[in-house]
Amino acid sequence: MKKLIYTLVLSLALSTLHAQTYQDNWQSLNQRKIPAWFHQDKFGIFIHWGVYAVPSYAPVIPNSGYSYAEWYWYRLQEKQKDFLAFHNKNYGEDFTYQQFEPMFKAEMFDPAQWADVFKRSGAKYVVLTSKHHEGYCLWNNAEADRDWGRPWNAVTGTPHRDLLGDLTTAVRSEGLKMGYYYSLYEWFNPLWQTDKKRFVSEHMIPQFKDLVTKYKPSVIFSDGEWELSDTAWQSTKLLAWLFNDSPVKDDVVINDRWGSNTRGKNTGCTYTTSEYGSGMNADVVWEESQGIGHSYGYNRNEQLDDYKSSHDLILMLCDIVSRGGNLLLDIGPTADGRIPVIMQQRLIDMGDWLKLYGDAIYETEAYKQSYQWSGGVKPDKKDKSYMAGYSIAKMTVPKKDSAFVECFFTKKGKDLYCILPFYQSKFTLKNLRLPASAKATITGAKNACSWKQKGNDVELDLSSITANDISKQGIFAIRIADAL
Repeated sequence: MKKLIYTLVLSLALSTLHAQTYQDNWQSLNQRKIPAWFHQDKFGIFIHWGVYAVPSYAPVIPNSGYSYAEWYWYRLQEKQKDFLAFHNKNYGEDFTYQQFEPMFKAEMFDPAQWADVFKRSGAKYVVLTSKHHEGYCLWNNAEADRDWGRPWNAVTGTPHRDLLGDLTTAVRSEGLKMGYYYSLYEWFNPLWQTDKKRFVSEHMIPQFKDLVTKYKPSVIFSDGEWELSDTAWQSTKLLAWLFNDSPVKDDVVINDRWGSNTRGKNTGCTYTTSEYGSGMNADVVWEESQGIGHSYGYNRNEQLDDYKSSHDLILMLCDIVSRGGNLLLDIGPTADGRIPVIMQQRLIDMGDWLKLYGDAIYETEAYKQSYQWSGGVKPDKKDKSYMAGYSIAKMTVPKKDSAFVECFFTKKGKDLYCILPFYQSKFTLKNLRLPASAKATITGAKNACSWKQKGNDVELDLSSITANDISKQGIFAIRIADAL
């Protein structure tokens, strides 16, 4: 009998082990579900930092990739007029992009200070550009130096420091998860330009494995995938290694950018990306990324009005979470290693708000409806995942004859959260019936708010709440316990 039980247990163990072995195809890989922590954490910090932080320039053209300062080298090569004029005027026609590297010193870089800001922002994870399309690595990587024929990483190059490793240690010391953006291709890598097949097998794959094995990321944000198909990138083979044999096989989260044919697909094992877009809905796991300004990399050409206000960033977070998504908010550090103070201020403001109302954000689910609209004509929403020109802040401003968003919804267990963009002494929740046991509260408020059922609607009396009881941004969340 004991032998039979042992055989059954062994058989079950082996079958479980076999079930967790993923094959080199999407059908198999999609059986590996996205780890739950990602959907629960909701808010992450993106960091674009590299040699492009030296020129740190792009024209400010809203809703355009030309506003991306991290594309400086590429725009020079294609002779885009704004970049070319700026470069020739300030550096000269004969000044090559590689000559910026000795100016990328990172001498003011304090990873503990960065990590403290991220912690205070209320973010739960951080994603750093390990390598952007320029190919420059922020860690010591042999493939980078070998195939560029020169020091082309932060350790053998001018900073003489493992920027990625030092920040990783500091971020994890603050209790946050650490992940990496990784560009599959490199614009002007000599091997990429002469033999793409060899580049994939001899450069990209070993470099990717080196990054994962050494630093054990919680997130991998792949990019630069559009030049080749997933087959040419050997993506499914690489991901099978990641999910079966890598040191992060059980916990790592990956996005959908693994080939020219993969975005928005394979929603079993990858989350869907939206970039300065209008976002997705709760039927998929998704993440919207954008900078505080128009650029990901630091752009000295941006002025105060080009930066989103703390108020608008908080609304953006509420909007995205109400639709079941995550916000990956980008900062662009300077070449000497500082987070611009205005970016720090925006992040700290978000953290202060989340200290009060984070319960309405973290570990929540989308409600059956994301918004409550006022009466009037609803604005058109362009469902684009890239450069949609979408602004939730504009959609919350009352306008004559036009509908605006009166409230965002999230839920957690039996609790319903109603996030109001601005204070009102009375607020009506439409088409909602509450049980008699339901209780409405506002975090930080001295007095309770009351409610009463009015037919199919709920009328909330907020008159006992003052402006001092809610966040300085005017945005606040009402928790209705036992509502669902």
